[in-house]
Amino acid sequence: MSEIILMSDARVAAVPVEECGERLADVRDFLLVDDRKHEVSHGAEILVRQGVLDRLLAAQALLPDGLRLLFVEGYRPPDLQRRYFETYADELRAGHPDWSPDRIRSAASRYVSPPEIAPHSAGAAVDLTLAGADGRELDLGTPMNASPEESSGACCTGAANITDAARANRAVLGGALGSAGLVNYPTEWWHWSYGDRYWALSTGAPAALYGPRELSCTAPREI
Repeated sequence: MSEIILMSDARVAAVPVEECGERLADVRDFLLVDDRKHEVSHGAEILVRQGVLDRLLAAQALLPDGLRLLFVEGYRPPDLQRRYFETYADELRAGHPDWSPDRIRSAASRYVSPPEIAPHSAGAAVDLTLAGADGRELDLGTPMNASPEESSGACCTGAANITDAARANRAVLGGALGSAGLVNYPTEWWHWSYGDRYWALSTGAPAALYGPRELSCTAPREI
């Protein structure tokens, strides 16, 4: 089994960012969108960098007939990312009072990226799954955003403790997204990115294309 590099790894933070200035684009005219994150993100979740959207459309074209990408979350404001990370770190701290701060940070990064390098806050990452022709979500082994604790590790992309059908669905999703140039975060089968630091480290690119973005408003058609 190949090494899993976590978001907290110093090698990720060491990747330089050469911000290309690409716009954030609204995905709703192009992809099937689930609104489960809307109440938390207030509409920002439907934004991704244009280069990410282009690659998602390329991936969708590679899917077998009758299947579609089901888009759940793209851009995540830095303040929200920080809140997610700190909340999960606090849960781990309460459950493991003997763990060092470094161990808490590393364990938390299996599930939530440290705010300063988070791909979602750069508009570079998407959380998504597969849906059938009727729009119903397919079984990929765990609910999206299942933590390592509640899923017994089945949230990891290569987990053995899922059904053959779920494994096959993950392979279809990963085959299309990988062929379109996105990379997976291997502790979360639903998380894929392009242009961020993790993508750059995974692909050998000399620098990330996208850095964190702050928005003065949410849910525009484009920015």
